[in-house]
Order: sequence, then C-alpha cells, then structure tokens
Amino acid sequence: MSEPAVLALDQGTTGSTALVVARSGRVLSRAYSEFTQHFPRPGWVEHDAAEIRDVTFRVAREALSSPAARSASVEALGITNQRETLVVWDRETLEPVHRAIVWQDRRTTEICRELREAGHEEEIRRRTGLVLDPYFTGTKLTWLLRERPELRARAEAGELAAGTIDAWLIASLTGGAHRTDATNASRTLLYDLDSGDWSPRLLELLEVPAALLPEVRASGGDFGTSTGGGLGVELPILGVAGDQQAALYGQGCWEQGLAKNTYGTGAFLLLHTGGERVHSPSGLLTTVACDARGGPAFAMEGAIFVAGAAVQWLRDAVGILDTAAQSEPLARGLEGNDGVYFVPAFVGLGAPWWQAEARGMITGLTRGTGREHLVRAALEAMAYQTADVAEAMQADSGVPLAELRVDGGATENGWLMEFQAGILGVPVHRAAIVETTAFGAAGLAGVTGGVWKDPLEFLNARTPATVFEPAMSEARRRELRRGWTRAVRAALAWTLDEGGEEG
Repeated sequence: MSEPAVLALDQGTTGSTALVVARSGRVLSRAYSEFTQHFPRPGWVEHDAAEIRDVTFRVAREALSSPAARSASVEALGITNQRETLVVWDRETLEPVHRAIVWQDRRTTEICRELREAGHEEEIRRRTGLVLDPYFTGTKLTWLLRERPELRARAEAGELAAGTIDAWLIASLTGGAHRTDATNASRTLLYDLDSGDWSPRLLELLEVPAALLPEVRASGGDFGTSTGGGLGVELPILGVAGDQQAALYGQGCWEQGLAKNTYGTGAFLLLHTGGERVHSPSGLLTTVACDARGGPAFAMEGAIFVAGAAVQWLRDAVGILDTAAQSEPLARGLEGNDGVYFVPAFVGLGAPWWQAEARGMITGLTRGTGREHLVRAALEAMAYQTADVAEAMQADSGVPLAELRVDGGATENGWLMEFQAGILGVPVHRAAIVETTAFGAAGLAGVTGGVWKDPLEFLNARTPATVFEPAMSEARRRELRRGWTRAVRAALAWTLDEGGEEG
C-alpha cells in the first residue's frame, strides 16, 4: 500500500515552492521557481498575479510528477502564502485586473496618515490588533479603488473579487471559490478580532465594498477541491494559513508561550498566546494563529521588513557577493564588527519602531571597512532586530523567552544562528526542515484530512532540531546592542529631521 502524503504549496515573496510530504515526515519531492519583481516607482513593489498562479501550478506539477511522489498517495493540499499582498480579479474570467500590490509596498503611507489624522488609529488598532501602516492589505485596496474609479463601479456591481494570495490561488485552483482563512484575513485591517469576521465599520472607514471580500474559514477546514486543470489532479484543499502562522504551526508552537522566528525576505517573530488576545503597548501586533487542529487562536507578532533581503541586496544590487552562502565564511573571517552597523530600512522600519518613512543606513565606516564588514553587518542586523522584538514581546506578555525556534532560508547560515543565540542569551532551535512554512501547511491539511491521526503524530514525524547554545558574554551582548540602538536612532534622526539649514 502506498504511503499517504500531502502536497504543500508555499507561495512566497520572491518564489513559489511545492513540497510533497509523506506521513512519515519525509519530503518526497520539492520544486521551486522564482518569479518577476516589479518596482514601478520608488517604494512601490508589485507582482504579476497571473505569473504567480502559473509558476505555482508549474512547481506543483513538477513536485507531483517525481517518482517518489508518484509512489505515494497524495490525499490533500495545503496552501501557505506571502501575507498582506493584494490581488483583485474578475470573478468570471478569473484574470487579475491590476498587478498585485505587495506587502512591502509603501504607496499608501499618505492614506495611513490621513486615517491617523482623522483620529481613527486607536479604533483600528482595537478592532484589528494591527497598526496603521502601508504594510497591510486594506489601504492598498483603498488606494486602488480611488485610483481606478471604474474598478470601484465593477466592485460594487459584484463583478470583481479581492483577497490575499491564498484567496487568489484558491479561486484559481477551484474555478472560482472565493474563500480565505482567518490568519490571512487578520492581516487586512478589515477583520474584527472579536467578531471573527469582516468589520462593517472598518469597511466603511477604508471605503471597501463588502461584495469584494471572500468568506473566512478556519485554517484547518474545507476550502474546495482543485479542478485538475491547474495541477493535473483533483485534491481537497484542507489547510490554509499565512506564511508566518503556518511556520508557527509547523514548529509545533500551538500552545501559549511558544515562539518562533522565520528568516526569509523579512523576519517574523511570533509568540503564541493561546485563546488570549494580548494588547501590546510596544506596538507589536495581535494576530490570528492556529490551535493544534487549525482552529483560531491568537499570537503576538513582530514584523521585521528586511532580513534576508539585505543579503540579497548586497548580492544583486551591490555585487559584493556571488551567492548568499558566501556570507557565512566572510562573517566568520572577522573577530568583530569593528563598529559597523547596517540598518536595512529599505521599506521603513517595522516592530517595535514602526516608522514607515525610515530608510536604510550604514554607520561606522572607516578606511579599513571592507566587503566582509558590510556582509557581517547585514547578518547581524537580522539578529539585532529579532532581539528588539523579543525584548518588547517579553515585556508586553510577561512571558519570558526560554528558547527560540527558527526556520527559513537564512537559518542555514550557522554563524548567524550562533550570533542570534548569543544576542538573545537563549538557545536557538533550528528546524531540520528549513521550509517549515510549507511543512506547517502540509500539517494543517494532513491533520484535517486524516493523513496524520492527530497533531501529535504530525509533530513526532519531524526530524529533531539542531540547537545553538548562547556563548556570548553579557557585557559583549550589551555593548553590541548599544551600538545597534545608536545606529537605529541615527537612521530615525535622518528620516525625521527635515529642517536642516543650508550653509
């Protein structure tokens, strides 16, 4: 008898991954492909949603066609996705009517300021658990409907559908089902955490017709069945979650007090708070997470907008790296950072600073600074930003951080993991499967569909994590973090001080 398995689709910011995961926990096959990034203006980031659909379907077919996958019995499909990115499409043709506006996009800074100055910030935060920032989906939709009045008319007539990437893929897979899950809905500025549904009041504030939005379902549930046209096979879609909540699930963090950080394009630290919604005076987010069976729960989240993207920038834009893997030996080649700090605020600063207009800065340069210093500073920045968020999270929740579970592509860098453990002063547990986001989506679908009889069986199928113990002295930790804080303050001062006098 062939072994039961799950197909997981992980649609990320720069590429799409497909994994076929067996009940034993083995990854039977993997396929990946990047897609095009569009930057039409400074601060604007767009994707071609049709290209995302086609690339995602292609890697899914590739993964399913491998000999190992064909020898298994693939019984369910799980989806995880880049969050906050907006897609609007024609309900009849299932074709997008505008490029997807990506979570990194900053074009709605003025709309956020408008809402803030009108006195709506506190109400929006109370209802959604989020802050008023261009990061989230809702103001992207406000902007698009203002810029394109003909789309507003079509939206009000019920001709268009809007959603995050998960909803776009579900519609494309099923031939039009318009559904999303609670974790993705909670990232839109339109979802009320208390009612567990779209808020009429928030729809009014952000000028969004209710007819545009999908039905919200629990992450572990029935989202429809793929028609076979895109994947070449009919599969029930039984698990859907935004990428960070999927990673939280894949790490087994489905109980109060457990935390994980995913290092990808950005980095996202989440602390599961169970059924309790915790308010954060530090500006951290309250968001929907998953319980053990994919039902709604809560988490605190700190979003770091630029993590691995800083290394990618050094590779692609600056040209001082051929591959990201070169960053580890370059960082190890230095005894210290020699006072060089890199604040990678390319698209503003996220938690706990929340300064949308901040921009990147490198400080501490001397004549002796070389490419290895810039590379090390980019890696260190991931660890410092994580420590900033973890410190605020512990203060707001009252829950001490005993360990940090980590995943994502940058965790393959052993030097970074050692440095992260040192800066935090707690052990760092690196998942054996770096693609824990996809693994979490597989778990949600597989537990819902009975591939795993219960969540514990799914958790026990994972290979044990690698543990990095902290080896940095407390004095050194304080010294490095003081330097980082000075660098962040310098970046903020540059952003906020526009009143300098000309000589």
